[in-house]
Amino acid sequence: MRVCVSGAAGHLARALLPMLLADDRVERVIALDRAPLPLAHPKLEALQADIADPRALRAARDADALVHLAFVVLRGRTPLPEMRRVNVEASLALVEAARGRVVHVSSASVYGRGESLAEDAPLAPLAGFRYAEHKAALDALVATARPDAAILRPHIILGPHALPLLKRLARLPVYPRLPDPQPRVQAVHEADVAAGIAAALHADARGAFNLAHPRTFAWKELVLTHRAHAVPVALPVLRGALHAAWRASGWGGEPGWLAGARDPLTVDCTRAAHVLGWKATLDPLAAA
Repeated sequence: MRVCVSGAAGHLARALLPMLLADDRVERVIALDRAPLPLAHPKLEALQADIADPRALRAARDADALVHLAFVVLRGRTPLPEMRRVNVEASLALVEAARGRVVHVSSASVYGRGESLAEDAPLAPLAGFRYAEHKAALDALVATARPDAAILRPHIILGPHALPLLKRLARLPVYPRLPDPQPRVQAVHEADVAAGIAAALHADARGAFNLAHPRTFAWKELVLTHRAHAVPVALPVLRGALHAAWRASGWGGEPGWLAGARDPLTVDCTRAAHVLGWKATLDPLAAA
């Protein structure tokens, strides 16, 4: 099998690529990214290009499978139209170009809020959380354009290569002051997400699949694990501070995602267990 992986220089790809390269069923990996790759391997073919580049579309078309990871997560100073171009229009074009198996890695953030949500829950991303809005838009488009695709929706991804922002948030000296009971969320270890991608590649599976560790936690608990003396701060104050940091330096991305701190978001992963044979095996909080 020849597998094209977009976003191959990104955080999740650093857990996925070694797994694919060690798989005897994978003959070659075409690693697509605008940035240089952080590793080399005899089975690895680097393609440094934008996902809208004709070379990228040709690679997706010629491969036996496409794993789509490429996405602008944190906008920073990227203009919003450019973020949407990459996340929606160019991503859809890449998926449509693929002739073989398609595994699109989305996010549980497409649901917005709720508890024990299954894959048929409405897509209702938090307003102003552009990453989640774009993921939800692309999910709907992929489901229509490629109904045979597997759409994976991992919750917060933690691990050695996790997004640096997530690690910084877990170590802040403050956390949102919220009434009890604290809203619960979930996470999933990057290695378990990579295993889910590999399972979807080799299974005759289509539609959406939630991926998360069954353990739930509150942001307060996560922060206090690292900062025993962290102090609670009113949510509007924290939002204002994050907004100021984003406006000044682009740090943290647009603060719309912080609205999710007020509500729970947990998902049901029964379908991934039954169809993909997938189960979370690593505690993501141990890697936070």
